[in-house]
Amino acid sequence: MSTPRDQLFMEQAIELALHAQQEGEIPVGAVVVYQDEVIGRGWNRSISCHDASHHAEIMALREAGQVLKNYRLIDTTLYVTLEPCPMCAGAMVHARVAKLVYGASDPKTGAAGSVFNLVAEPCLNHQLEIVGGVEQERCSTLLSEFFRNRRKAIRSAKKLKSSQQG
Repeated sequence: MSTPRDQLFMEQAIELALHAQQEGEIPVGAVVVYQDEVIGRGWNRSISCHDASHHAEIMALREAGQVLKNYRLIDTTLYVTLEPCPMCAGAMVHARVAKLVYGASDPKTGAAGSVFNLVAEPCLNHQLEIVGGVEQERCSTLLSEFFRNRRKAIRSAKKLKSSQQG
């Protein structure tokens, strides 16, 4: 169940997702919080950086590690607008993040309960507390609109190319 604190920090993650969207990236934002202070921020940059590892969560974890001068982010909470993929979930486990709070579920690659639950896998050496669905509608809408507009742009480009060839 989400708290007012979860709402506050998810709002900051949403702002970062909007920043990603303005840059033409998939609108996902993340913040890492330690002792009620944001110590890591990230937004998707995979498209502009041509790098599959430039997810919002990874960027936020990297910055948090620099702030704490430690790759182990014990007693932190990661807030992200989309349920993490396996890569990001694995990074959170390795970093020893205590809690994950996410907005929209990801039925295709979600690794915090939708497809499988890597962050709470009992066979691993660390499990995270999970709170899902915080600002779910807003987070889902951002993603849906991004992909709808992207498909529309692709169709328009194909039509234009076709008319120029014809």
